[in-house]
Amino acid sequence: MGLFNFIKSQFIDVIEWTDNSTNIMVYQFPVENREIKMGAQLTVREAQMAVFVDEGQLTDVFTPGRYTLDTQNLPVLTKLKSWKYGFNSPFKSEIYFVNTKQFTNCKWGTTNPIMMRDAEFGMLRMRMFGIYSFKVADPAVFLREVFGTASFFTVDGITGQLKSKIVSGVADLLAEAAIPALDLSSKYDEIALMSRKKLGESFSRLGLSLESLIIENISLPEEVEKVLDKRTSMGIIGDSLNQYTRYQAAESIRDAAQNPGGMAGAGVGMGAGIGIGNMFAEAFSAQQSKQPEAKAPEPAKIKCSNCGAALTEQAKFCLECGTKVEPSTKKCSGCGNELSAGSKFCQECGQKQ
Repeated sequence: MGLFNFIKSQFIDVIEWTDNSTNIMVYQFPVENREIKMGAQLTVREAQMAVFVDEGQLTDVFTPGRYTLDTQNLPVLTKLKSWKYGFNSPFKSEIYFVNTKQFTNCKWGTTNPIMMRDAEFGMLRMRMFGIYSFKVADPAVFLREVFGTASFFTVDGITGQLKSKIVSGVADLLAEAAIPALDLSSKYDEIALMSRKKLGESFSRLGLSLESLIIENISLPEEVEKVLDKRTSMGIIGDSLNQYTRYQAAESIRDAAQNPGGMAGAGVGMGAGIGIGNMFAEAFSAQQSKQPEAKAPEPAKIKCSNCGAALTEQAKFCLECGTKVEPSTKKCSGCGNELSAGSKFCQECGQKQ
């Protein structure tokens, strides 16, 4: 190999990156000990952007397309270099390809429970988790703030920080919104939408864009879930501590009766059997005591014709003034039909009274 061919081999005339991975965000084009020829071809594919860095300073950013590297397409680098030897001279820069596709199905969730205040249950410990997707929105900002001068950068290098941002943002939003714990499951979409808007600014400071945020579950502690299960059961039973007690007593007696050995076979013994019977009797008595007692009908009342005192229909004399009480009815002297005391004729036979 001649000297001319060796020198020629050191000049790069085609620059491109074919991404076969799923998690590489930034890839440095291999230009170690090689210089880029002025007029070289740069190919930037869809979902990619190319960033040129010269002597630690970001110079140019290229969007998808095909470019011939010359003074027209390298305005910043051309100005910095001022090309003393003509525009055909080679140059040496660091070239980074930034993957701008959307990285999906990234998981987030609480490592430890977070404390929340609820109006009904007081202080609660909650866990939550879900998935999100993001992408690089500004390669220049992403280079300055995140990946620096690494030869390549993967999703794993940033997801830990993004996960913490999301958990903190969602928890802060829940505290501000003061949504009751029992209503959280019906507000997942609304909470996710508000959280995405809230986190947008913090993502943009890293040159990123939060494309989607999904809340899959916000769970309560096991102790609280057990209390809710009991409350739901009592709600189904209704009014009803007494009914529930009777039900439990009846279930216990049934189970004991179905056992081949009776009460003793069930392991409850005579004392326990008496206790179950007493419990059933007490529940029945309590239920009966709640029912209003039937009242005897009050006797009909009449008034004394002299003083107006209230008397029963059976009274013959007034207890207040002693006046004889005239019967309110009489019988017809002709046919025996019952008539009111003041009747002058019988309505059945017409007999004068």
